[in-house]
Amino acid sequence: MVRPIGILAGLGIVTAVLWSLLWGAVAYIQSPPMMSAEHYVQHNLQPKKDISFSFDGPFGTYDNRQLQRGFQVYKEVCSACHSMKLVAFRDLEQIGFSKPEVKAIAKGWAIETPTPNPDTGEVSTRKSLASDHFPLPFANDIAARAANNNAIPPDQSLIAKARDEGPHYIYRLITGYSAQPAELLKKYPDVKTPPGLHYNAYFPNLNLAMAPPLTADGQVSYSDGTKATVPQMAQDVSAFLMWAAEPKLSNRHRVGWAAFVFLLLFTGLTYMAYQSIWADKKHKSE
Repeated sequence: MVRPIGILAGLGIVTAVLWSLLWGAVAYIQSPPMMSAEHYVQHNLQPKKDISFSFDGPFGTYDNRQLQRGFQVYKEVCSACHSMKLVAFRDLEQIGFSKPEVKAIAKGWAIETPTPNPDTGEVSTRKSLASDHFPLPFANDIAARAANNNAIPPDQSLIAKARDEGPHYIYRLITGYSAQPAELLKKYPDVKTPPGLHYNAYFPNLNLAMAPPLTADGQVSYSDGTKATVPQMAQDVSAFLMWAAEPKLSNRHRVGWAAFVFLLLFTGLTYMAYQSIWADKKHKSE
């Protein structure tokens, strides 16, 4: 008696599942879901921005000259809004700056002392040291929101690791500002960019509070004489942010390849040892 009931119950479940699948397929055919504006832009309106970096691929390494230019872009443009609280000034020695240069760079930033003046209650500042981390551009989140259309600029220390495609995404975002395409507004009239926001085809919801940071060629005067076009500055700062998030990338690549070669040689030696040890035993068994 139990077996027939179990069989009937199983048939009932299978029938319900098949009916649900069939009904869902019919509903999908009759009323297919409408593509969202974000997906429409991603598949139809995003300009192709292919860019390559020296650190791409398993053999990639950082270009210190590019990283130094990227730091210059961050310092003169991005640091006004974005912090890098996990990076210390002395870390810049890793990208080719000398100790005196790092000390001079640090002195260009003022840092607040942890306690207010006991007499006036005012917060005083001092020149940064090489051991200090990059100071915050705003005193608190309230000040950050007030200066950025109620949005808090994200910290840049790990941004290249926190975003899909890392520096490639950053480059596309920086260079992706434009007016909203008429084709998009015609198809999705309700997605018009609100006042105070900026249309960007590479931002997930198409509109962001950050204004275009790089607006014209020559916005930064590179000390090495490189022509500072908007694409060049965007590529350089993207590379610098990748270094900030993954400073040991080049070393990791070298260690990885050394480990791979070692394992390859070890495998060969192990196989030859196996052949040598068992050769006599195989001969005797025969």
